[in-house]
Amino acid sequence: SENHKHFSQMAHFKEVSQQSGLHPKPAGLVLQYGTAGFRTNANQLDHIMFRMGLLATLRSKKTKATIGVMVTASHNPEEDNGVKLIDPMGEMLTSSWEGYGTQLANTEQEELLTTLKDIVEKEAIDMSHEANVFVGKDTRSSSASLSQAVLDGIKALGGHSKDYGLVTTPQLHYMVCCQNTQGKYGEATLEGYYSKLSQAFSQLAKNASNRTDDQKHLRVDGANGIGAIKVRELESHLKKDLQLSIFNDGSRGKLNHQCGADFVKVQQKLPIGIKINPGDRCCSFDGDADRIVYYYTDSKGHFHLLDGDKIATLISSFLKELLNEAGLDLKIAVVQTAYANGSSTYYLENTMKVIVRCTKTGVKHLHHAAQEFDIGVYFEANGHGTVLFSRGAEGKIQQLAADTNINDERKKAAFLLQNTINIINQTVGDAISDMLLIEAILAIKGMTVQQWDTIYSDLPNRQLKVKVSDRRVIETTDAERRAVTPAGLQDAIDDLVKKYKQARSFVRPSGTEDVVRVYAEADTQENADALAHEVSLAVYGLAGGVGDEPKPLH
Repeated sequence: SENHKHFSQMAHFKEVSQQSGLHPKPAGLVLQYGTAGFRTNANQLDHIMFRMGLLATLRSKKTKATIGVMVTASHNPEEDNGVKLIDPMGEMLTSSWEGYGTQLANTEQEELLTTLKDIVEKEAIDMSHEANVFVGKDTRSSSASLSQAVLDGIKALGGHSKDYGLVTTPQLHYMVCCQNTQGKYGEATLEGYYSKLSQAFSQLAKNASNRTDDQKHLRVDGANGIGAIKVRELESHLKKDLQLSIFNDGSRGKLNHQCGADFVKVQQKLPIGIKINPGDRCCSFDGDADRIVYYYTDSKGHFHLLDGDKIATLISSFLKELLNEAGLDLKIAVVQTAYANGSSTYYLENTMKVIVRCTKTGVKHLHHAAQEFDIGVYFEANGHGTVLFSRGAEGKIQQLAADTNINDERKKAAFLLQNTINIINQTVGDAISDMLLIEAILAIKGMTVQQWDTIYSDLPNRQLKVKVSDRRVIETTDAERRAVTPAGLQDAIDDLVKKYKQARSFVRPSGTEDVVRVYAEADTQENADALAHEVSLAVYGLAGGVGDEPKPLH
């Protein structure tokens, strides 16, 4: 059988070398597998897609599980595309394999087989083991041919594929998790996804006091992307509990152009194509529907954003209250990065008495830290986040819900917790799932979007960039909140921060370009701006600034 195994491996490698010629790599092109996989102009990605099909097949053989491949560039412009791999439990590809992704992507055509064989040997992969890969894509015009290239790659190595076609990124994460838990997490179909989420929503909505049609109404900016299509499919499952008006649904506008969560968060203004009255509740998805932000305008026409920090606060407060009512002693924590507004941290720690953990920037770090608690809530300020329940926590909640000897208050709290678990996509941030949870919480608490917004007021803040000749001269510690090098920089920042009230500032090297990012907050916008500027000057002077020295903002 060793001979036979060797023969079938050879046959597959021969197939790969024939097929890869149809997906040639432009000589000299170098790309990096980053946090979000590969992302660049769609014209440069055909060979990458084929090779990620190969990599996913190897990963499936290695893990003896189904792997996912999502074709999307999220909130990037329409002409870009990208690809991310999904590991067996619906999480992002493990870091140790990102290097293989980069290696495969950058190997010149004639070396491809050698690189593949190296990975097979290094990881001791049994090539006779069957492989299964789920593939999904967003609505970009380039996604059809690029996802076909992924399917070609899977086939070339003898893998089995299932093409889910148009899905949001979190939907594909969900499918992979359902498949590998043998259906314990849910049914690996779109129908299964919609019915799990909408049933949980309608159970939660039963506990809302009488709501008017106005209160049930939510305006959704679909970023002219896949989220708009999928939220419309969900709508038919929701009955009368939630009324959606969907804007930027892709029928006219361009993907992510002056709309979507990233635009709204960065520009701090309404997307185009949305008509609203003061106090109307609105939300925006990003291009692949794994981020969400809420907003409204007040009677003076001022725009108010409720970002990931506000969302995490709403959700964790709700969960904390339910745990108290249920009499469950479970540790709940909110995981933030240094970019989280100081007011949110203060409110969580002092008013809600919730544990707050700070980690380095990046979803992976947040997800990992959230796994250390019974219940971990994490959101990046940009609106990407979710809630993780430990196995033990889920078990205790199910047990309590089934207990016939408890009083009504405890039973109701356990029932709400149970449905909250079902409405949440624990694999990854999911705009549709997060939207349903937020809507359910506001309904149960009888809260308006303004009341939610005034839970705490954000401290004024400012972010700046300083160009430097080499970003690596800055090294940080304490979840990026303190600079270790260059010498003297942190002392300078500490002295500057002391000059202002409620002030905080930190600097960190960009992950992608030779700039240092500066964050500052203080009691007034003027002071936040002044502090950010002074810290920028310190960075410029001590960390090898290039070009003109930073100008004051005013």
